[in-house]
Amino acid sequence: MKNKIVLKIFFFLTLFLFNVMFCHAEIYRAKLTGNAVNLRSGPGTNYSSLKTLQVSTEYNMVDNTLYPDEGGCESGWYKIYYEASATGYVCSKYVTVSTLVFSEEAKTDCESKLKEAGFPVTYWTGLCSLKQVHPNWEFSPVFTGLDWSSAVEAESACGKSYIASSIPTNIDSTCKNEYTKTWYPASSTAVAYYMDPRNWFSENTIFQFEYLKYSDVLKDKYVEAANNIIKNAEFYKYHIGLGNNLGEIINQASLQANISPIFVSSRILQELGNQTSLYNLYSGVYSAQNNEFLGYYNFYNFGVTDCCATSRGATICGLEYAKKNSWNSVYNAIYGGASQIAASYIAVGQYNGYLQKFNVVPVQSSKLYGHQYMTNVAAPSSEAKTTYNSYKNLGVLDSAFVFYIPVYNKMDNSFYAGGSGAVDTPDDPNTKTTLDINTIVVSSGYKYQSNLISGIPSNTDVNIVKGNLESIAGSGNVMIKNKDDVLVSDGLIGTGFKITIKNQDSEATLTVVINGDTSGDGIINALDLLQVQKNILGTYELSGVYQNAGDTSDDGNVNALDLLQIQKSILGTYTINY
Repeated sequence: MKNKIVLKIFFFLTLFLFNVMFCHAEIYRAKLTGNAVNLRSGPGTNYSSLKTLQVSTEYNMVDNTLYPDEGGCESGWYKIYYEASATGYVCSKYVTVSTLVFSEEAKTDCESKLKEAGFPVTYWTGLCSLKQVHPNWEFSPVFTGLDWSSAVEAESACGKSYIASSIPTNIDSTCKNEYTKTWYPASSTAVAYYMDPRNWFSENTIFQFEYLKYSDVLKDKYVEAANNIIKNAEFYKYHIGLGNNLGEIINQASLQANISPIFVSSRILQELGNQTSLYNLYSGVYSAQNNEFLGYYNFYNFGVTDCCATSRGATICGLEYAKKNSWNSVYNAIYGGASQIAASYIAVGQYNGYLQKFNVVPVQSSKLYGHQYMTNVAAPSSEAKTTYNSYKNLGVLDSAFVFYIPVYNKMDNSFYAGGSGAVDTPDDPNTKTTLDINTIVVSSGYKYQSNLISGIPSNTDVNIVKGNLESIAGSGNVMIKNKDDVLVSDGLIGTGFKITIKNQDSEATLTVVINGDTSGDGIINALDLLQVQKNILGTYELSGVYQNAGDTSDDGNVNALDLLQIQKSILGTYTINY
């Protein structure tokens, strides 16, 4: 009882601090106009870099004060919130400032419609800003019937949500349920930040509220979209060689299951990875076991838990599941998995990415705050960005998307505006897994081929990669060195870094390739563009992994197409596949 009282006191103190910090009729917003801009711990370039910020991303400002420059930015610095309650400074010349003003009186047609629909006043400005740019977008409230404070408290229970952050205010220090050295139990402050829908009314993160059922409006684009998402994967190339158009198959299967093909193709890619380590699951030609599994397919890695894979191997676990479900053709396997996802999540009230993490409107009341697809508290917002980039590259952002956005009771006017479920973690996080190295890499969400590890986005911290790998390999079983062979524990990971991974029987050292990062600093910038340009002209030679990094189009050559993709990436108009 005492622990519950302490928790409630802590929670309401947190809400009090929210009000102290944000109890205003207006909120100031900072939008980045430059790419890969350093966020500093103080108002000067002599302060450490906390992270790099990308063009067009938006953050709440602590205030609209222009802090005096202590070096490196004569125009002064703005102080922003960048991760839950954490703050940092950004040079003002890379920022445009806007103001969100809240008034109970609807002043535009958009605000009137949102008010009539039942959206609270603090939703209006953000949603109407999106509506102005994308008039075909529609927003529908989902009335949870839950008190905001109670919902946050329930979702903050120990073990329910984790965060890849070492910032003290983001960590629940009372919860002793850590499972890696870089993933921590999320505090109620962090949970409230990621759970508050009003924090995600920006062009890319709004897609966590996208309705995941099949859309007739996009039906003519779905095949192209699905193929674009999986086109660099070995399973895609294998089936193209056999004459199977996976994009078409995914589209037809998704139509039958009434689920978005974008979502299905992304989930398949997440589960199979880009390389050939799960060849036996997607090829249908596994002939061992007296041909028992010949002709069966599993595109979703269903049944391949760490427990089963450790004792019996990923192939047997996955194909047994496929045989049990009669997945004896490519179509049956893709449709079967899609229909299971639709039935297990979408049909039970978890019909968008947000609700698959925060289950606040379940069909069965017993599932309230449970049945999570992921424990990563930031997953809905990060996955939304992937979806956004897919739509942006297809040129379909002006389609009639529908976003279903939760609304809670007693929400105050103060707020921060702003994985694979197939692998179990070991009971003892220090235990080395018996999984082979390539399975560890693929299960962690990366790509493995010929002692190379790729599939890592630029601007990724060393600790994020280490934490993802150790969530499969066990804590202490991953070591990362930079290009100078020096052991590193923080900073950005770049092309040429070395990652050593241990399992129970052996270890392997893999070299990092980050597409577009030819200079090895972990960032795609003008230096990479210059190196690729000189390589094409013959005045500079990219070799080894740096040549691999320069081949962003994955056609085997570093050429004008790669140069164009890197240039567009720097400008923020294209996302390089990683």
